Amino acid sequence: MVDRLGLKVDVDTLEGMREGVPALLRLFERHDIRATFFLSFGPDQSGRAVFRLMRPGFLKKMMRTRAVEMYGWRAMLRGTLLPATWIAANSPSLVREIEAAGHEVGVHCWNHVLWQDHLPRLSRERVEEELRRAVDAYVDALGHPPHSCAAPAWMVTASSLEVQDSFALDYCSDVRGEAAFMPRMNGRTFRTPQIPTTLPTLDEVLGVEGVGREGFNDHLLTRMIRPSEVHTVHAEAEGRAYRDLLDELLTRLAERDRKVVPLSDLALSIRLEELPVHEVVVEAFPGRAGRLAQQGELSRDSARESQPA
Repeated sequence: MVDRLGLKVDVDTLEGMREGVPALLRLFERHDIRATFFLSFGPDQSGRAVFRLMRPGFLKKMMRTRAVEMYGWRAMLRGTLLPATWIAANSPSLVREIEAAGHEVGVHCWNHVLWQDHLPRLSRERVEEELRRAVDAYVDALGHPPHSCAAPAWMVTASSLEVQDSFALDYCSDVRGEAAFMPRMNGRTFRTPQIPTTLPTLDEVLGVEGVGREGFNDHLLTRMIRPSEVHTVHAEAEGRAYRDLLDELLTRLAERDRKVVPLSDLALSIRLEELPVHEVVVEAFPGRAGRLAQQGELSRDSARESQPA
């Protein structure tokens, strides 16, 4: 079987949607590849990231990644000095263009900042409201329900996993890990399989241990050791200031005969009855400020039924 790279594009901001997505569509067309776009539909409040400055390591990360260059100054002001304009919900024609080009379109969220910064404190009802608004906007744009979801900032709770189950998705890509699995959290096993991101992202590696812009792809390629890997890029970064890096990566992957595919292709090869059950843990992760959801140890309880709410 040909080695594959599942390519996941997170769209977190208005600039990512307006500028990054069209540029990535042109790039992917030139390389003749298909990817999965996970869209934020609601308000762009990315400027409120300033309130994360108290988190250990956040300011250092902003400086080493040159955040203004990576995301643009407008993104740094959305939701504060600039209005929190809706992202994908205001661009239904572009959402349809992504799908028409043969790419998979999935749900990222409604309000990215709310989810990333406050999910553990949200009630199940509020989590359901957030996902419902995103799903409704998705259906309004495309005329059919989504088949996949990817949580912002790789942040989940047992409540969010339960809500995702209620939407009968084919898979979610909410966590970091090594291979597809069934998630278990807080003593409950959930029904929607996880296809985790397996490789480090640009902002996690840039400026760490001497890895600069010119060395990022070399570093990434050395990490591709499994037959199937999943890489997450961001429309705000690889779709704009760092597009040349992604262009080079796609060329080098083709030279190595590693096929770039949407995550839905990886999902098609999943046999649910054979997937192991792993605990989902929320812990610190190299290169990121704060904690995120990760594939934990193999669960001792292999039950596949999610308990009722």
